[in-house]
Amino acid sequence: MTQQPAVVPVPTQSGRADGSQPSRRSARRRMFYIALGFLAPALVLLGALVLYPIIYTVIRSFYSPGGEEFVGFDNYVTMFTNETTFTAIRNNVIWVIVAPVTCTVLGLIFAVLLDKIRWATAFKLIIFMPMAISMLAAGVIFRTMFQENPNLGVVNAALVAINSVFSDDSAYPGATVRPDAGLQDDGGTISAPGVNPGSVQNFPLVGVKQSSLPANAAEAKEAPDPDSDAISGTVWLDVVQGGGGENGEVGDGKKGLPGIKVDAVNADGTIAGTAETNDAGQYTIAGLDGQGYVVALPASNFDQGYQGVSWLSSAFINGVVILSYVWIWAGFAMIMIASGLSAMDRSLQEAARIDGASEWKVFTRITAPLLSPVIVVVFVTLIINVLKIFDLVYVIPPGTSKPAANVIAVEMWTVSFGGGDNQGLGSALAILLLILVLPSMIINIRRFRQERER
Repeated sequence: MTQQPAVVPVPTQSGRADGSQPSRRSARRRMFYIALGFLAPALVLLGALVLYPIIYTVIRSFYSPGGEEFVGFDNYVTMFTNETTFTAIRNNVIWVIVAPVTCTVLGLIFAVLLDKIRWATAFKLIIFMPMAISMLAAGVIFRTMFQENPNLGVVNAALVAINSVFSDDSAYPGATVRPDAGLQDDGGTISAPGVNPGSVQNFPLVGVKQSSLPANAAEAKEAPDPDSDAISGTVWLDVVQGGGGENGEVGDGKKGLPGIKVDAVNADGTIAGTAETNDAGQYTIAGLDGQGYVVALPASNFDQGYQGVSWLSSAFINGVVILSYVWIWAGFAMIMIASGLSAMDRSLQEAARIDGASEWKVFTRITAPLLSPVIVVVFVTLIINVLKIFDLVYVIPPGTSKPAANVIAVEMWTVSFGGGDNQGLGSALAILLLILVLPSMIINIRRFRQERER
């Protein structure tokens, strides 16, 4: 009996051995399940870390501070009728207007100019280096730099040093009269009442370090006898370095105090005459025709002098905090724009130069338009960043200036965890911050999609 060969089913064009047509719906369902399996871990993380907190915060914003009572929109009403919230929103507007624009412009300038110098990489590294510092550390640095005391703050120390170069004012902070000299010290003004013309009135002072005396201070000398219409005297440091000398007497080793203003004051408080001590501390007030003058050393002689600017006060604190942000993030803008500049077709610039275009026209007509996609991304990213600014505003301002520098993120933390203990109002502020950030995020996402489709 002849054995028949086995018949092997041949797959049809549809892919099935039995020749039946597969269901497109089942194929799509299978692909969907496969994709869902791969995406499931990411979706779980997004739901737990992003979606759930947003939903919970929205719900929590409709409840009382402790979360026991539903209060509706009361927290939102409170938020928009609270003066501190208005200050925070105003400061956020200032941040959005100033900080991103400044960082983007500086980044563009650095990227274009440093592209033309020899040591561009080293300069870019220096400018970008603040990005490696945490915001908290940067805040501590800037708070120390802008301290009002010039002995602590480097900025005011530099201003005081510059002022001392261009100013001839002599000041002796802390100086006072020797207790047994028979003179009065009234609120810093040292005076001798009842002095008549033709007499000598001396002022032995203490409380000044020898090292603090001006370079032109010479050996103190007794003032010559004055004319009948004048009063003279000597103002000196009544201390001898190393010890010695007689208290209240001009002698060897005692220095005169130059540049001290001396006034002769009438009984009605008007100034009849004034003089300034020379290098030996001598003075003479002439042209006096009355009797019983008060010879006074005004308190301005003994103040601290120019001590710089109160940078951390309410008037300047926002500028200092924004400056610290620009110091950090200008490097980020520079690197991003420089990367776009390196990918740009340079032949267009060269062609424009060959046609006689100036560097300014090359920059405004070719370079800037070609860099506009990168510039927009950098600008929008910085807007999102400044809307959420917290660290610098929390660290840099001292206690008295914190209300003036307040922003939404700091206000949200303060009312929730910084003593306010109002989780409902804090949640409402968080939703406000989210609403403000969303438009910028949408713009950035659309920009990324447009770049991908090109």
